[in-house]
Amino acid sequence: MKIVLDTNCLIQSIPRQSRYRPVWDSLVRGEHVLCVSTEILEEYVEILQRLTDYDTAELIVKTIVNSPFVELITPYYHFEMIKADPDDNKFVDCAIAAGARYVVTNDRHYDVLRQTPFPYVDVISLDDFTALIQR
Repeated sequence: MKIVLDTNCLIQSIPRQSRYRPVWDSLVRGEHVLCVSTEILEEYVEILQRLTDYDTAELIVKTIVNSPFVELITPYYHFEMIKADPDDNKFVDCAIAAGARYVVTNDRHYDVLRQTPFPYVDVISLDDFTALIQR
């Protein structure tokens, strides 16, 4: 299954002691395909460097970029579906271009997608996605 992972969800899934660690582990094992764009990778680096350090951020992003279970997507159209936080649109555009099953996020700005019939983007919380993959 293809997914797009919001930055906050990525960050929560990496620590070994995190209850969301099964998400990161499933991506590393190739049970799911992580879809990212250049914009998403840039945000991952920026936020990871802010929260950790340069070396840790680079290691995580290199793990993502070098994984055979990651698809680098180039969205050619910007749908601008999230007006409340336009920066979140990069995840939506990537999901649409990739044909991803879910955008995994806990961000309420994505709730608008639940009322948008086209293009359809399925949003799932990190808790619900973790429960889904553990079944």
